[in-house]
Amino acid sequence: QGVDHLASLGIDIQSITCDGRRGLRTLFTSIPCQMCQFHQIQIVTRYLTRRPKNSASIELRRLTLEITKLDKATFTKYLDHWYLTHEGYLSERSANEVTGKTWYTHKRLRSAYRSLRTNSDWLFTYREYEHLDIPNTTNSLEGLFSELKRQLHSHHGLNEHRKLRFIKDFLGSKSLK
Repeated sequence: QGVDHLASLGIDIQSITCDGRRGLRTLFTSIPCQMCQFHQIQIVTRYLTRRPKNSASIELRRLTLEITKLDKATFTKYLDHWYLTHEGYLSERSANEVTGKTWYTHKRLRSAYRSLRTNSDWLFTYREYEHLDIPNTTNSLEGLFSELKRQLHSHHGLNEHRKLRFIKDFLGSKSLK
């Protein structure tokens, strides 16, 4: 409905930069979709922490931090090399001696890798469509929303109708890309 409304206003959506919501990528298959590189780095950081202890995690975090400087082919090559180097470590399993149940020992590292592997097709869209000038992060949009929230907080006594009018005027006064 939102996209139809934008189209009715004459707005042509040329690309999407999102924070990783899979629904957008599946819903708009004909529109180039860029996953925010900052959000991808944060996802990996949540799994590995800022100061990982083992060498596999340290190397994967270091590679992740290089995303903004790499292209898709180079990143994929490095990620594949990382995986082949640490495949045995990633496959290690722990077992409950009582029940015999096993699980992967390094689940968080596996999750960080899987996230990078899954999202790699959308991390470099901005380079594939340079003529569209797609941003590689959602930072400018999030900055706009932060400012909107600050402004709304300053006017916390507005009723719902006036709040909506305020938001409409606020967004209308900003030049959206």
